[in-house]
Amino acid sequence: MMDLISAERRELASVVEGLSAEQWRSPSLCAGWTTAHVVAHLTMPFRITEEEFGRGMAEARGQFTEFSDAVAARDSELPQAELAGVLRDNIDNPWSPPGDGQQGALSHDLIHGLDIAWPLSITYPIPDEAMTTVLSLIAGPDGQKAFGVDLDGIELRASDLAWSSGSGAQATGPSRDLLLLLARRSLPHDAVTGPGAQRLRDAAR
Repeated sequence: MMDLISAERRELASVVEGLSAEQWRSPSLCAGWTTAHVVAHLTMPFRITEEEFGRGMAEARGQFTEFSDAVAARDSELPQAELAGVLRDNIDNPWSPPGDGQQGALSHDLIHGLDIAWPLSITYPIPDEAMTTVLSLIAGPDGQKAFGVDLDGIELRASDLAWSSGSGAQATGPSRDLLLLLARRSLPHDAVTGPGAQRLRDAAR
């Protein structure tokens, strides 16, 4: 699993390093966040000490989203080269979200990587094993609960990978689009089709 995490961060670091100033300030798929905000968020675990985390969480009254938003807003002003360098320097860092383990770390990095790349029409290599691991995690009970998506009565099927999950009204499309819909990203256009697809789009709104 750590090999998959490292591969994702390595590819994403190359993407971030190659962005233009305009792309750096372009909207991501995270509502209200630019590319710079997302990279600041991705690198937060590598830049924030435990003491800073504790102090920030106290100021945010224990609300992680509020704390995370504040850090992203502040640190998105750091130089692009600095944040890209932090990402590259931590390619093999074993950090993972509390309670989620390495699968959670892979999911975090991969989804936020697509938050950056998808709206910029950038495609970078993602190993099939990494994608199917994250799809299965998000489509599972814990993932559905975390993202607030109900997949009861929906069959998910990736058109570019040997992966499917569930049964019922089918939602079929490229794995990257499918994953972003499961993560409740609102896509201006996507290639997911079938009677179950609209339910996913409605949930993403």
